Amino acid sequence: MRQVKGQEHVVKARKYKNTAYEFLGEKIPPATKQVIELEGAKLYTHSPLSIPIEIIHGASPGPVLMVNAAIHGDELNGVEIVRQLINSIDPTKLKGTLITVPIVNVFGFIHKSRYLPDRRDLNRCFPGSDSGSLASRMAHIFFSQVALKCDYIIDLHTGAIHRTNLPQIRADLSNPETLRIAQAFATPVILDSPLRMGSLRSEAEKSGITVLTYEAGEALRFEPIAISAGVVGVKRVMQTIGMLRASRKKLPSSVIAKSTSWLRAEADGILRTVVSLGDRVEKGQVLAYINSPLGNVEVEVKANKGGIVIGQQTLPLVNEGDAVFHLAYFTQNDDMVEQLVGDFIEEFIEVDLEPLTTGQIMPPSPSE
Repeated sequence: MRQVKGQEHVVKARKYKNTAYEFLGEKIPPATKQVIELEGAKLYTHSPLSIPIEIIHGASPGPVLMVNAAIHGDELNGVEIVRQLINSIDPTKLKGTLITVPIVNVFGFIHKSRYLPDRRDLNRCFPGSDSGSLASRMAHIFFSQVALKCDYIIDLHTGAIHRTNLPQIRADLSNPETLRIAQAFATPVILDSPLRMGSLRSEAEKSGITVLTYEAGEALRFEPIAISAGVVGVKRVMQTIGMLRASRKKLPSSVIAKSTSWLRAEADGILRTVVSLGDRVEKGQVLAYINSPLGNVEVEVKANKGGIVIGQQTLPLVNEGDAVFHLAYFTQNDDMVEQLVGDFIEEFIEVDLEPLTTGQIMPPSPSE
């Protein structure tokens, strides 16, 4: 596997405090942007399939941060977050180096699929192997040649198909630096999430790299609130670690969930949801009804204890055992958490940092 040289975009020809950044055999001068394509694999037509990477190398020294999306090829919100981030960063005002990877799983992205052609989940294959399966080989080249060059990583994700997530950060909060930047990202809910073997987050943390996973929205959609919050959250992290000039605004509060659980359907049928993402629910409260198509059978889906809805199924057709609602539980008062979520949504509902790249996109309905 080889690296394909990209196109260099020089911002200014002048002297800067920083030195050139070496990446995949290229030297990127200070205060410049450069696109490099990392050849990850070949199609069976023998055509190369490369991972697009844009390096933004700052005018002054600082940390190396990677922001990547679409490790699952159908998770699109992160792709748009990266695009808007690239367009909004001025290299002459940047300290350190920003590595942006809008599409890691190019195979899945092309086919609108979470998986690779060998049906493997790329985010269960890190650090990979140069002699393993297709997924393992792609994981190996991305991890060894890109991820290991970073001090920080923000890994952008969404829920699966027909499943949406309230914007949230998942991280190993036992690391003080991880906790610091998780609070800087400032989603209303932070999950102290255990490391999952084979994930980019798990393997990068083992190598001493600080990693956040941002989860927001649903696969195969652009959702303006999730995208705007993602762009702002990444920039807040960059300010906190000294890559961008610090803001005088106070960061919004976040609350760490003590635990989470999924509620599952106890019957087959048509799902009628009566709560929305971010809602506070009480023990025994009815969250949805499952009806037979003729309507003569009705089963209630009730909360097993009080919490906040942070994820839910959006498809109104369920089988028995399907995960329907993801609830988070807190040591703080649930009313306070619900208020934080409401403030968060209010902050971003009117925000349009940049027009989205597709045509008309409607804001998500309350049930999304």
